[in-house]
Amino acid sequence: MSETLEIEFKTLLTKKEYQRLIDYYQLSDDLFHVQTNVYFDTPDLQLRKKNCGLRIRLLDDHAEYTLKTPVQEGKLETTDTYTPTQIHMILEQQTLPLSGAVFQKLTELSVDPTQLIRLGELTTKRAELSIDEGLLAIDESWGQQLHDYELELEVADAKQGEFAFERLLKHFALPYRPAKNKIQRMFEAKN
Repeated sequence: MSETLEIEFKTLLTKKEYQRLIDYYQLSDDLFHVQTNVYFDTPDLQLRKKNCGLRIRLLDDHAEYTLKTPVQEGKLETTDTYTPTQIHMILEQQTLPLSGAVFQKLTELSVDPTQLIRLGELTTKRAELSIDEGLLAIDESWGQQLHDYELELEVADAKQGEFAFERLLKHFALPYRPAKNKIQRMFEAKN
């Protein structure tokens, strides 16, 4: 189990801008990894109404079950880690864990984990690199009726991070295009 504070700034990119960033940072294919996020909520969208997001992120060697909840600056990510075998059974049986830190947080939010259903999924091809401003992620995502590109800067301090993000956009002559989080984009594209 882990809890981390996520403070990030993001903008949508065109395919051309995405490619320009890849070229600038000289990102070869081996520097990208592919992850699939499977998103969950109740049929009446209790988590969405609370500004929360719940996902299982499938990676090569493990899976992360993460609940994002709003805090004053950013989101608090509560994560339980599972093996690929464990997560495969969870997804196959369509029953989310009834123990662990995420279960506890859901209970605190008065969300019944047995009522959670699979909303959809997105696959993301991501390159991450540490730069002076923070952790930079360059993403291409696709899923149900969605295919987009995104630049994301994860920082430790919201105020300094906002200035750093604005400088980054200016450096690359990128317009700011507000980017909703991936679960919102997936949900809106699907509906």
